[in-house]
Amino acid sequence: MSPRYQQLLQLLQEQPSDAFLLFAKAQEERKHGHIDEAIASFEALREAHPDYVGLYYHLAALYAGRQAHDLAESTYRTGIEVALRQNEQHALAELRNAYVNWQLEEGD
Repeated sequence: MSPRYQQLLQLLQEQPSDAFLLFAKAQEERKHGHIDEAIASFEALREAHPDYVGLYYHLAALYAGRQAHDLAESTYRTGIEVALRQNEQHALAELRNAYVNWQLEEGD
Protein backbone atom coordinates (compact mmCIF):
# COMPACT_ATOMS: atom_id res chain seq x y z
CA MET A 1 0.00 0.00 0.00
CA SER A 2 0.91 3.62 -0.34
CA PRO A 3 2.77 5.80 2.15
CA ARG A 4 -0.53 7.65 2.65
CA TYR A 5 -2.18 4.39 3.70
CA GLN A 6 0.63 3.67 6.16
CA GLN A 7 0.22 7.16 7.59
CA LEU A 8 -3.52 6.61 7.98
CA LEU A 9 -2.88 3.36 9.85
CA GLN A 10 -0.52 5.17 12.22
CA LEU A 11 -3.06 7.91 12.83
CA LEU A 12 -5.76 5.32 13.45
CA GLN A 13 -3.60 3.74 16.16
CA GLU A 14 -3.78 7.07 17.98
CA GLN A 15 -7.44 7.76 17.14
CA PRO A 16 -9.06 4.40 16.31
CA SER A 17 -12.62 5.70 16.17
CA ASP A 18 -12.03 8.86 14.14
CA ALA A 19 -14.68 8.81 11.41
CA PHE A 20 -12.70 10.81 8.88
CA LEU A 21 -9.63 8.59 9.26
CA LEU A 22 -11.75 5.45 8.88
CA PHE A 23 -13.33 6.92 5.75
CA ALA A 24 -9.95 7.92 4.30
CA LYS A 25 -8.59 4.41 4.96
CA ALA A 26 -11.51 2.82 3.12
CA GLN A 27 -11.10 5.24 0.21
CA GLU A 28 -7.40 4.50 -0.02
CA GLU A 29 -8.11 0.76 -0.11
CA ARG A 30 -10.71 1.28 -2.82
CA LYS A 31 -8.36 3.47 -4.83
CA HIS A 32 -5.73 0.74 -4.86
CA GLY A 33 -8.17 -1.98 -5.88
CA HIS A 34 -8.42 -3.70 -2.50
CA ILE A 35 -12.19 -3.95 -2.74
CA ASP A 36 -12.81 -6.55 -0.03
CA GLU A 37 -10.77 -4.51 2.43
CA ALA A 38 -12.54 -1.31 1.39
CA ILE A 39 -15.95 -2.89 1.90
CA ALA A 40 -14.90 -4.16 5.32
CA SER A 41 -13.56 -0.72 6.26
CA PHE A 42 -16.72 1.06 5.11
CA GLU A 43 -18.80 -1.47 7.06
CA ALA A 44 -16.68 -0.86 10.17
CA LEU A 45 -17.20 2.88 9.69
CA ARG A 46 -20.95 2.34 9.34
CA GLU A 47 -20.98 0.27 12.52
CA ALA A 48 -19.10 2.93 14.49
CA HIS A 49 -20.64 6.02 12.84
CA PRO A 50 -23.95 5.16 11.13
CA ASP A 51 -24.68 8.85 10.54
CA TYR A 52 -21.48 9.44 8.52
CA VAL A 53 -23.42 10.13 5.36
CA GLY A 54 -20.45 10.11 2.99
CA LEU A 55 -19.84 6.40 3.37
CA TYR A 56 -23.14 5.28 1.84
CA TYR A 57 -22.50 6.48 -1.71
CA HIS A 58 -19.14 4.72 -1.89
CA LEU A 59 -20.18 1.53 -0.11
CA ALA A 60 -23.27 1.14 -2.29
CA ALA A 61 -21.16 1.63 -5.41
CA LEU A 62 -18.76 -1.08 -4.26
CA TYR A 63 -21.66 -3.45 -3.65
CA ALA A 64 -23.13 -2.58 -7.05
CA GLY A 65 -19.78 -3.31 -8.69
CA ARG A 66 -19.74 -6.70 -6.98
CA GLN A 67 -23.27 -7.44 -8.23
CA ALA A 68 -24.45 -7.60 -4.60
CA HIS A 69 -27.84 -6.20 -5.58
CA ASP A 70 -29.63 -6.45 -2.23
CA LEU A 71 -26.72 -4.88 -0.35
CA ALA A 72 -26.38 -2.07 -2.89
CA GLU A 73 -30.12 -1.36 -2.73
CA SER A 74 -30.30 -1.30 1.06
CA THR A 75 -27.14 0.81 1.31
CA TYR A 76 -28.43 3.42 -1.14
CA ARG A 77 -31.77 3.54 0.70
CA THR A 78 -30.15 3.87 4.12
CA GLY A 79 -27.84 6.60 2.86
CA ILE A 80 -30.81 8.53 1.47
CA GLU A 81 -32.58 8.23 4.84
CA VAL A 82 -29.48 9.45 6.69
CA ALA A 83 -29.07 12.40 4.32
CA LEU A 84 -32.75 13.32 4.73
CA ARG A 85 -32.50 13.18 8.55
CA GLN A 86 -29.42 15.37 8.50
CA ASN A 87 -30.81 17.72 5.84
CA GLU A 88 -27.63 17.12 3.81
CA GLN A 89 -28.92 18.29 0.44
CA HIS A 90 -25.73 17.73 -1.55
CA ALA A 91 -25.27 14.16 -0.26
CA LEU A 92 -28.99 13.52 -0.77
CA ALA A 93 -28.84 14.63 -4.40
CA GLU A 94 -25.74 12.51 -5.07
CA LEU A 95 -27.23 9.43 -3.44
CA ARG A 96 -30.57 9.78 -5.21
CA ASN A 97 -28.86 10.29 -8.56
CA ALA A 98 -26.55 7.31 -8.07
CA TYR A 99 -29.46 5.16 -6.88
CA VAL A 100 -31.61 6.03 -9.91
CA ASN A 101 -28.70 5.44 -12.31
CA TRP A 102 -27.99 2.10 -10.65
CA GLN A 103 -31.65 1.10 -10.94
CA LEU A 104 -31.64 2.02 -14.62
CA GLU A 105 -28.50 -0.05 -15.21
CA GLU A 106 -30.05 -2.96 -13.35
CA GLY A 107 -33.06 -2.80 -15.65
CA ASP A 108 -30.97 -3.17 -18.81
